[in-house]
Amino acid sequence: MLLQAAKFLGAGLATIGLAGAGVGIGNNDSLQNCRLWVRVPLFSFNYIIMTLNTKYGQYLLKTLPIINYTFNKKELSLNIPANKMIPIFFFLKYHTNCQYKVISDICAVDYLNRLNRFEVIYNLLSIRFNTRIRIKIIINELQSIDSITNIYKGASWWEREVWDMFGIFFINHPDLRRILTDYGFEGYPLRKDFPLSGYLEVYYNELKKRVVYEPIHLSQKYRLFEFNSPWNRKTN
Repeated sequence: MLLQAAKFLGAGLATIGLAGAGVGIGNNDSLQNCRLWVRVPLFSFNYIIMTLNTKYGQYLLKTLPIINYTFNKKELSLNIPANKMIPIFFFLKYHTNCQYKVISDICAVDYLNRLNRFEVIYNLLSIRFNTRIRIKIIINELQSIDSITNIYKGASWWEREVWDMFGIFFINHPDLRRILTDYGFEGYPLRKDFPLSGYLEVYYNELKKRVVYEPIHLSQKYRLFEFNSPWNRKTN
């Protein structure tokens, strides 16, 4: 039976044009130790992966209300509208052909020069199919998006981190509080318009014997800057 399976697999590989592919049987003196091996060139594997990802992206484009799909390092990325995210995430988690049941992380990117400056990115993992997918949502500075904690319980802390760092509000989040910065912190540190020095400095005051917050002052001694290039000076 194994030999027949090998011949069938070899014929299938030849059908899709995998030149140089090989199929064989390894036997270590017992049927239990028989193993089926397939030798396919690396470029052929890459071709298979890209072909399957393209067809899968086209299938999702026809099935779901997504904007478009792209590929990045052989992984599929979906650009979806913010008002359709809940049914899309529900489909990706529970549909038989998806089963992305693990949320790896949620992050955001701030493109300051864009009108819709924020891009929220969800990374999902399907253990059943050993694949990853990336979901992107583009919003502006004043726009809020829905929380997916009812679908993915592990998204709670990731959404709190995005709120803390970028100020993106998640609707219906059960406990949307800052998670990395201190109590009373002002501003959102990972926004491109947030100053690198921050607004407050924290230090231990010896006189008050406690940690104090004070507005930061960046003082610099007076210096005389001469902007003339030494190469343009006239010599006698």
